[in-house]
Amino acid sequence: MKVKVISVLEDNYMYLVIEENTKEAVVVDAAVPKRLLEIVRKEGVTLKAILTTHHHWDHARGNEELAKVYPELQVYGADERIGALTHKVTHNEELKFGDINVRCLFTPCHTSGHMCYFMWEENSPDAPALFSGDTLFIGGCGKFFEGTAEQMYRNLTEILGALPKDTNVFCGHEYTVRNLKFALKVEPENESVKKKLAWAKLRDDDDLPTVPSTLQEEFHYNPFLRVSEESVQKFTGKTDPVDVLRALRTEKDKFKKPKERLTPQAMLAFEWGLFSPFMEKK
Repeated sequence: MKVKVISVLEDNYMYLVIEENTKEAVVVDAAVPKRLLEIVRKEGVTLKAILTTHHHWDHARGNEELAKVYPELQVYGADERIGALTHKVTHNEELKFGDINVRCLFTPCHTSGHMCYFMWEENSPDAPALFSGDTLFIGGCGKFFEGTAEQMYRNLTEILGALPKDTNVFCGHEYTVRNLKFALKVEPENESVKKKLAWAKLRDDDDLPTVPSTLQEEFHYNPFLRVSEESVQKFTGKTDPVDVLRALRTEKDKFKKPKERLTPQAMLAFEWGLFSPFMEKK
């Protein structure tokens, strides 16, 4: 199982997952179809399916165009708002693409229909992979746009946190440096945070992705997975894990001024692909 990391837009990731024996592939979060088709041709693979984590435009806006290019293309997701959806999946449902197995993990909070995808390959020594969309980031977690702290706590601890510790984590955005800067504010004495932040800054300077991390690593430096640690509780002034998580998210939202939201006109331009030549990263 080969995972091709594709950087697009300002800080998004698409992932092309290739079954190397059959040269068949699935894509996770097809945001920029033109760029994806270039990679598909370059890799010489056949695109069989789209796995969409959630309906937001920067994760799903390429679905309709790709469905026109590939009329037999299967589009999986858990939200009716996902464009060109052909298969609505449920928690713990399993899919199979050649030797690649996929377990769908329902993680509502960032959106009410968010789905993560856990993948492993039959008879392979390679570590499994988690495509966590906007639920779990390297050093952080997604905003609670359509959910609660209770939901995110369950997502991070009972669902994603229970996966094998060697699982490679492929998230939906390159937020690592800013996430770890916040993690350092939460735990200024955490050596794992310091080391990972220094490494991530070097990667960022060279315009290189910081994905994947591993789940085991995340438990050492991601404050949202460390809500039972005394140092994290001290920062929030809370002891109940859900309250700690809620307080962390509130503080993270205030940590840096959010970027201005795009105007409806700009959003429409993105939908039409007018900005693609300027926003795609090579």
